[in-house]
Amino acid sequence: MASTSDIETTNPGSMWELDQDLDVPMDEEASRLKNMYIEKKFSSVLLLRLAFQSLGVVFGDLGTSPLYVFYNIFPHGVDNDEDVIGALSLIIYTLTLIPLMKYVFVVLRANDNGQGGTFALYSLLCRHAKVSTIPNQHKTDEELTTYSRQTYEENSLAAKVKRWLEGHAYKKNCLLILVLIGTCTAIGDGILTPAISVLSATGGIRVQNPKMSTDVVVIVAVTILIGLFSMQHYGTDKVGWLFAPLVFLWFILIGSVGAFNIHKYNSSVLKAYNPVYIYRFLRRAKSEIWTSLGGVMLSITGTEALFADLCHFPVLAIQIAFTLVVFPCLLLAYTGQAAYIIVHKDHVVDAFYRSIPDTIYWPAFIIATLAAIVASQATISATYSIIKQALALGCFPRVSVVHTSKKFLGQIYIPDINWVLMILCIAVTAGFKNQIQIGNAYGTAVVIVMLVTTFLMVPIMLLVWKSHWILVVTFLVLSLMVEFPYFIACINKVDEGGWVPLAVAITFFIIMYVWHFCTVKQYEFEMHSKVSMAWILGLGPSLGLVRVPGIGFVYTELASGVPHIFSHFITNLPAIHSVVVFVCVKYLPVYTVPVEERFVMKRIGPKNFHMFRCVTRYGYKDIQKKHDDFEKMLLDRLLIFVRLESMMDGYSDSEDFTVSEQKVERSTNALLMSEKAGSNTLCSGSDLSYSSSHDSIVLAKSPLTGNNSLTRYSSQTYRDELEFLNSCKDAGVVHILGNTIVRARRDSGIIKRIVVDHLYAFLRKVCREHSVIFNVPHESLLNVGQIYYI
Repeated sequence: MASTSDIETTNPGSMWELDQDLDVPMDEEASRLKNMYIEKKFSSVLLLRLAFQSLGVVFGDLGTSPLYVFYNIFPHGVDNDEDVIGALSLIIYTLTLIPLMKYVFVVLRANDNGQGGTFALYSLLCRHAKVSTIPNQHKTDEELTTYSRQTYEENSLAAKVKRWLEGHAYKKNCLLILVLIGTCTAIGDGILTPAISVLSATGGIRVQNPKMSTDVVVIVAVTILIGLFSMQHYGTDKVGWLFAPLVFLWFILIGSVGAFNIHKYNSSVLKAYNPVYIYRFLRRAKSEIWTSLGGVMLSITGTEALFADLCHFPVLAIQIAFTLVVFPCLLLAYTGQAAYIIVHKDHVVDAFYRSIPDTIYWPAFIIATLAAIVASQATISATYSIIKQALALGCFPRVSVVHTSKKFLGQIYIPDINWVLMILCIAVTAGFKNQIQIGNAYGTAVVIVMLVTTFLMVPIMLLVWKSHWILVVTFLVLSLMVEFPYFIACINKVDEGGWVPLAVAITFFIIMYVWHFCTVKQYEFEMHSKVSMAWILGLGPSLGLVRVPGIGFVYTELASGVPHIFSHFITNLPAIHSVVVFVCVKYLPVYTVPVEERFVMKRIGPKNFHMFRCVTRYGYKDIQKKHDDFEKMLLDRLLIFVRLESMMDGYSDSEDFTVSEQKVERSTNALLMSEKAGSNTLCSGSDLSYSSSHDSIVLAKSPLTGNNSLTRYSSQTYRDELEFLNSCKDAGVVHILGNTIVRARRDSGIIKRIVVDHLYAFLRKVCREHSVIFNVPHESLLNVGQIYYI
């Protein structure tokens, strides 16, 4: 095989040159779909309204942190006033440096057309550098309106970084592992947020009833959690109109209570805004420093949601909401609690509820519980989005994704993940029963996600923003200077509950990495075993078989070339359908692909072959809705393509027409030469597909002489082909999918055999089939079995 490839690349007129002529990229087809992207602009009134609505979606988790922060900072009680002031100073400047300066004013700008989160950063990097581990992208994909990228000067720092990242496969794998670590710990966050938020909120029952057992509080919390997860299939759209007013009321409540407590108890607590007290606190609390830092870390839990839940709001709206409402109210809430604790040092366990005036206690308790539910809902929804993004990029087994809202594309529900989250969340709540251990686990998950975001921002700033290296180093140093001590503090609490998010993250990481590894190997197998298009065309219009009436959709991972499944099929069966369409469904590192740009259709070979290729492109936010008829969409695109092709037939520029005719003649001669040489071989060449200028639907600069006769001829040809296609459609449509079995080679090690033959086989068994995802009728499905050895 190697020698054959060498001959092909050196001999002009060989099979390789023929494939170059037959299998060229779909540049013209893709460029026809490109539309001008118009950036949305918002009026001042609309911007304020969006800022208000963002409170209910983005800030619920961060806003409920005052429920449990001081208890986790001082689990063994408070010794003196200076400790409280020092801890408050740490909270103030942590909130200022991480949520305000890092996320609101820096990280939010790194969004992918309004999409945030770890995978959004990864998609940006995949567009600006060839770091994707699945090399299924082509130049035609860059024609999408949602596909944006930068160009670099040869000797610029960004160009050097790009070349360094693309230099070795291990660097791409390291980047993917970093992304998966952040993703998996974010999933752990989705388990711990409902547990600690709801348990902390329901703990207020015991303040008015001190003799009540802890088990009663846990039972109430578990009941609320079961109800919360059971309602997920309705989606947040039906109750979402309550979220923003409720969370806004919550922030007004905690801010007002904080201001009242500062005035009533101890206004000297305001000196905590002097950062000197941080140094005094850390020097004095040497023995308990890591415990205290782990508690302070909880004051910024939910910060990652600022970025992950960005999808429905412009950056400016979130910045306005945070700076005008969230940030000042949180500062007042923590300062007020500190003033209360200085006077009532023995109430640090229930400092939030005990600091509330008795006259508004029960209304505050109800609002706190509802706010905790809203915070949990936002985190659960973000977890669904994370899983969907991982699924689209080939890093998670195929699961059912349900679209729950007619208004918002991002509101989805994943039943399988929902019940897994519920079981794990209830297990954490009932197993730990207190905020301390859950808080230790929660802090570990949050700080790991933040560190991953920090490291991913470095190449983003260099490649996407083209920032000066001094700014990049400054951002990295300031972020790590704050986050790394918190990371050490949380790691020191691994044996006190911090192991929970690590265990969850490791489990999901193994699942995601194994799935991605086998997916990449399967794609590489398809690439190296694909059949040369020249070989298919050499079989003639009948493909060397009986052409039976009907349309056959052959699904493949390849955007060009003939898949091994097709050659396997025609080798074992004596017939193939009159019309064959190779369908490639692939996901791109963009948030969405506009519907009008989703399908790229073209013809393969001469018209009497009746062979086509359709590349269907999706973004990581796009989903296949339950009512979508994928078969009908494919048939419609096929008929539209044939119609447009006939309309433009004969309107090519005369010079282009001559060139294309020469190409076809050379290709035919080369085909005859290769057939005489017996070169019907498998080809592992480049990702290309057949095209010629006169087959492309492109308006001409000047019409040909005799244009009217050509138009009449093409019109008659179109009517004949349309009639032929409709008769084939009436005869029946068959979807041909590969029912692949992946096995490790016999010489593989024991770990690889366990991973591939058992773990991956189990994941494939429990995941959804492609036929279900695309709503392929069972009676129209034909599975072709084959085995891949990796």
